[in-house]
Amino acid sequence: MDSAFLIAAFALGFLAQRVRLPPLVGYLVAGFVLHALGYEATAAIDEISDLGVLVLLFAIGLKLKLSTLGRPVVWAGASLHMAVTTSVIGGLFLALGSLGFPLAADLTVTEAALIGFAFSFSSTVFAVKALSERNETTSLQGRIAIGVLVIQDIFAVVFLTFAVDEPPSWWAIPVVVAVIGAKPLYGWLLDRSGRGELQLLFGLTLAIAVGAEAFEQVGLKPDLGALIVGVRLASHPRAGELADTLLGFKDILLIGFFLSIGLGGAPDGAAVGVAALVLLLLPLKTIGFLWLVSLFRFRLRTAWHTSSTLATFSEFGLIVAVVGVDQELLDPRWTSAVAVVVAVSFVLASPLNSMRFQLYRRIASRLSPLQRSPIQLDDALIEPTDARVLVFGMGRVGAGAFDGLVTSHGNVVLGVDRRDVTVAQNVEAGRNVIRGDALDSEFWERLQLHAEIHVVILAMSEHEANLEAVQQVRSFQPDVAILATAKFADEAVDLSDAGATEVRNLYDEVGQGLADDALDLLRGSDDTVDGGQDLEP
Repeated sequence: MDSAFLIAAFALGFLAQRVRLPPLVGYLVAGFVLHALGYEATAAIDEISDLGVLVLLFAIGLKLKLSTLGRPVVWAGASLHMAVTTSVIGGLFLALGSLGFPLAADLTVTEAALIGFAFSFSSTVFAVKALSERNETTSLQGRIAIGVLVIQDIFAVVFLTFAVDEPPSWWAIPVVVAVIGAKPLYGWLLDRSGRGELQLLFGLTLAIAVGAEAFEQVGLKPDLGALIVGVRLASHPRAGELADTLLGFKDILLIGFFLSIGLGGAPDGAAVGVAALVLLLLPLKTIGFLWLVSLFRFRLRTAWHTSSTLATFSEFGLIVAVVGVDQELLDPRWTSAVAVVVAVSFVLASPLNSMRFQLYRRIASRLSPLQRSPIQLDDALIEPTDARVLVFGMGRVGAGAFDGLVTSHGNVVLGVDRRDVTVAQNVEAGRNVIRGDALDSEFWERLQLHAEIHVVILAMSEHEANLEAVQQVRSFQPDVAILATAKFADEAVDLSDAGATEVRNLYDEVGQGLADDALDLLRGSDDTVDGGQDLEP
């Protein structure tokens, strides 16, 4: 790979980050700059780009629950939004074509519908990247947004199936059944892959060599194969850990994807005109998502954050445009027009996502007529009315603290954990536990911390989550006692500085406990030998 690709990507990604834009915006600009300097996409860039998207979709699948896709707001909302967007944009270009608008002249109904379809998708790459950076992948709005994107991907697969010259092989059915049915084997291998580089290699093998390659060999979209394998493994207790392991590697691969968009070519005047017109419709597309999510009785705040995440045009529009050109339905200049629309929509969506809280506070009162009642149960305010103690993190440490408090003080404890499996296990064991992610700002907005809550215990495994919880609790209840756990001395200092009342270093506690036990054993041994002489501590 030419070193210019690396230098340009880092330099412009760094610059974008310094002006509070996601680095991916810099990577896009780097692609356009490199193209202007005479560079073109190489086979290596294209390969890295494809691998990045595959690993991204696999990671999405690892965090996606099939129950999310079954929600009406996801399957019905995504389908309705796509149908309306396709009709509106397709109809607009059909009308403009009759007036001689560049690139739109002489479009047939089928060709106009194809263009509308290309612009009906929201970007999976941007949305997942934005959600990951905000720690909202598992939040309610994150799950709705990802569910909508998956439904859009399903429409994409149907389109590609009928658009290609060769339909899927008859072997597609048994291969899909085999890939889906091999879930026990995936879990068995994950359990035995450790937590180092072998686990990373297992994830890449599963996404690329099993899911993507198997689907591609029988004429199906490889992206769908990677996604389905991830979904099949999503219920495994270590699925989240595998997704975290893939995170850094996936981000490096995705740089190739963003570079490849810019390296695809600069648009001419007609393409720029088309892009400008479509970008004017982006607010309407975003408002459509806002209206639909609120229509299904979610809070306006949730609807706003979901629509902000989906306020882009998608890289899949490029694929649709390429297929249209290959089928001789569209002018080749449409591909560069779509590339500009996708790239600029990313640039526009970045500040929108950064400022979404401030913007919401300004327009919330104007949006109130959209609110529907009653609010969905998992989006309603959380009222811990009988709780006096909250325990965040219901693993072994949190569950032990929970049980000890219940034994001594009765049912005055409420547990919180971000993992559905852990919540279900604790509820089955008779504990009062709800799902909540300390890194999700929306959870704190829903949680009503009343004055009767005297103690908050933070026993989460992630230091960032414990630290965020200290800051959030202090902002709502400055006087409540906060007891936190830490693994390292510097983490304990961070938590104390943030406002924790007391911090227990888990390793120090265990070490001291072992030392005390050892002293007890030595004293007992010495008593046996010399008649009870004390061992000096």
